[in-house]
Amino acid sequence: MDEGLNILGLYQNSSDTRINGFAKRVKSSMLVDLHYDKVEANFEWLDLMEETVRYLDNILRNPNRFIINEDEVVKVELAKHVTVESIKHLARNTNLIQDIDEKTGDVKPSKILNINKEESFDTYENRFIYTLIVNMETFLNFKKKLLLESSHLKDDKSLEYKAASIVGNENITIELAMKSSVHTRKNDGKKNGDDLETRIKKMGERIIDLKSTPVFKDLSRRHVALVRPPIKKTNVILKNTNFQYAMVLWNYLQEHFGDEDKRDKLDKNYEDEGELRGLFDDTFLLAYLAMCTLNKEDYDINKAKEKVISQVIRRVIDLNSTLSENEIKDLVGEQFAIVKNKNTATQEGIEKVFKKHVEKYFTKVNAIKLN
Repeated sequence: MDEGLNILGLYQNSSDTRINGFAKRVKSSMLVDLHYDKVEANFEWLDLMEETVRYLDNILRNPNRFIINEDEVVKVELAKHVTVESIKHLARNTNLIQDIDEKTGDVKPSKILNINKEESFDTYENRFIYTLIVNMETFLNFKKKLLLESSHLKDDKSLEYKAASIVGNENITIELAMKSSVHTRKNDGKKNGDDLETRIKKMGERIIDLKSTPVFKDLSRRHVALVRPPIKKTNVILKNTNFQYAMVLWNYLQEHFGDEDKRDKLDKNYEDEGELRGLFDDTFLLAYLAMCTLNKEDYDINKAKEKVISQVIRRVIDLNSTLSENEIKDLVGEQFAIVKNKNTATQEGIEKVFKKHVEKYFTKVNAIKLN
């Protein structure tokens, strides 16, 4: 950048009277409009479900069960199973004997004890898993509603700045409208090539598979009561690896059920009268000083000539940066001697031609600066 056109140069080349006069008489106003919305979504729950679901499947494929014995005294013809217990019961209840064949000793009862044995999945451990699956489905449906609230940032800022000042007989005004907008959305929830919606859909399908197992269907048909915390620490729950993973998921859902995504939101519009407006007042001054470089009376021809000479010297050095100071002096002296000793032009003639072209150059420069 040209050293004469940097910010520091604008202040150094301007008089204190101009700067102080401008600053004292500046009047400004600023309207600010802010719209900020930041959402940080958490999908730790989905990772945990995906990790745990296979252990739940292991439990339901190999469930705990126990045998239920249903005892019932029925007519002989309705009895399905006659066991040792049935004979013992008949011996204790002789009133159920209808007839005894004295020759053969055969006993003919009118009624007999019938024992029905049935396997049941209605154990505490199974009801714990049943309740966990119900909670998983409820939690998943709740999170589906928040899909549109995946992590994102919306940061919209706008301002309108108007100001005026007077320096001597010069009236200066400025109107500035500025807008800034940032809209980003994180690719949250993506894992193993699947986006968030695909992962949630697959988890829903896995839960349906768990609900389709005989154990879950049987417990659902019986309308078993859901277990409530705290969970009983049975031997199975404490020692079985599958149940240990189930407990981790249970505890997480209990602690985070109903959690919503972290959100920070702001909608505000106001008239700024503080530091921000002061910074723009300073910017207004800087813009004014920059515009002052267009003033014809402020243009210093001597400084401009010095810059041309400086640029020529820089050009020589750029062409051959290895030149030493003495070599540069020798080069300039050699060229000077050539020009001075030429027979086709006198010293006065050289000065005349040089002056003519330099003045023509600066006439062009002045025209550019004033346009």
